[in-house]
Amino acid sequence: MMQSLRIGGASGFWGDAPHATKQLLRDPGLDVLVYDYLAEITMSIMARARLKDPQTGYAVDFVSEVMARNLPLIAEQGVKVLSNAGGVNPTACAEALRAKIAELGLDLKVAVVEGDDLLPRVAEFADRTEMFSGAPMPAAEKIVSVNAYIGTGPIVAALQAGADIVITGRCVDSALTLAACMHHFGWEHADYDLLAAGSLAGHLLECGPQATGGNFTDWELAGDIARIGYPIAEINADGSMVLTKPEGTTGCVSPASVCEQMLYEIGDPQAYVLPDVICDFSQAAIEQAAPDCVHVAGAKGRAPTGQLKVSATWADGYRAGMTFLMNGRDARQKAEVFAQAALDRARNVLRQTGAPDYRDVSFEAFGGRPGDSDYEEISFKAAVKHDDARAVGLFLREMTGAALAAPPGLHIFTGGGRPKPSPVVALFSFLVPNDTLTYRLTVGGEEVAYDPPNVTPQETVGAQRDVPDPTVEDAADWVPRPLEDLAWARSGDKGDKANVGVIARHATYMPFIWSALTNDKVADVFSDYLSGGVERFYLPGTHSMNIILHNVLGGGGIASLRNDAQGKSFAQILLATPIRIPARLIANFEQGDI
Repeated sequence: MMQSLRIGGASGFWGDAPHATKQLLRDPGLDVLVYDYLAEITMSIMARARLKDPQTGYAVDFVSEVMARNLPLIAEQGVKVLSNAGGVNPTACAEALRAKIAELGLDLKVAVVEGDDLLPRVAEFADRTEMFSGAPMPAAEKIVSVNAYIGTGPIVAALQAGADIVITGRCVDSALTLAACMHHFGWEHADYDLLAAGSLAGHLLECGPQATGGNFTDWELAGDIARIGYPIAEINADGSMVLTKPEGTTGCVSPASVCEQMLYEIGDPQAYVLPDVICDFSQAAIEQAAPDCVHVAGAKGRAPTGQLKVSATWADGYRAGMTFLMNGRDARQKAEVFAQAALDRARNVLRQTGAPDYRDVSFEAFGGRPGDSDYEEISFKAAVKHDDARAVGLFLREMTGAALAAPPGLHIFTGGGRPKPSPVVALFSFLVPNDTLTYRLTVGGEEVAYDPPNVTPQETVGAQRDVPDPTVEDAADWVPRPLEDLAWARSGDKGDKANVGVIARHATYMPFIWSALTNDKVADVFSDYLSGGVERFYLPGTHSMNIILHNVLGGGGIASLRNDAQGKSFAQILLATPIRIPARLIANFEQGDI
């Protein structure tokens, strides 16, 4: 049998802990390191950096810190490195990396994958509408970046051409892992079940320690998170895998922690659309194989759509806000009065000058009474959005200027200085046919021919799985319990949408959870945030469900004024929801697991 492939997930975002690489390289059987650096916001930041300096626009610290410290050991152990650290300038990233390799006297071949950057061709897409909202394409002069999510094809070609390190721009996060599997095992582009399995492995690795106890509902089980282990997937030729972490590290690798990551930031689990395959994770099986070792199998796949998602970022005005503390009696009311006074004063100036009103205003209070008295301690955030940076600055000045007239209990930590207006970068997503892109692949500085595979398009919609009805019980025996007593959950974002993945602590609980968390109930729980609809999907393989909240993040990312613009706290909100369930089941399965 072909030897399994061990892949370490060393980065989940731009700014992830640089020590992860050294930690993973201590694993004696490691074959590949994958690094995910990119998000829509990251692309816009890199695009602005490239405008100022043509030699930037990539994850500079990937070269200067991560690779510089670990290249000798990477070369010695023969570990392959695959990364989208190239951002909007993969060529510059590769040149800097080659210079570092030469400085260290090493012999490593660097490949560069280009073709995802469509900014020079933005005029071709002027008639496109946003794939979720239907909004028209912004004016070309406002667009900062336009990048297609590419798949595995050119990455596999680079590995076949002898690359030791592959640098890409905006590829799909999981494509790095899938490409390594396709190259190692010889999987073909039509092996859709295998491609789905490799994509699931990549999805589990792409967020670093979120699969090994980070952001986990039962966070106490992760221990000392200062020493948390980054994930390693040992993948077999049939697509099955074992997820684990380096010996001697803390964390928690359990079916629950892994399943939370599987559900993280996906939509329909039967139609998770990627460039190479449409994945179905609904029947995936996740089981404990040994301490901190979880076996994963059962992903299914079908032919892809023949289209690629493109994310454009564009300048959509300015925003700013201020967070302050208030305590004492009626602290929330006092904070709202203070913020509203500043807003009223700023609006009065705008009216006097004939300027338009603020496009968006957000007031949010956090905290409450620590005891039974009327005393409160809260933090309060007030923020505005406007097309003119001067109008945003006016609001900040009025907030500061109203301080001496505020109700008692106002206090602000100013260690970072006063806030100031910042550009809003909004997301605009649309689809293009696969053949829209023109790829350029270089390995060791030499151009390598690459022909994308032919794809027969496939419909994306999956059939809804049947959900078992709750067992009929004596209603008098039913008790309310917080959802957290019955399930694990994790939430994340996709543009202006958020998802909450919910995994029952025992299979018997799932029918009761599903029956309680109806679309209307979920909409009610998130009524303070939600302006769109709710969708639910059932995954029988892991007795879990995925909930999609549409138009719930105020635009999402840095286009939003929300304190939580990425829905990361939504799972915690839902976990406090009471669920009625027979008391007998609670007693029988208190310590249940997947």
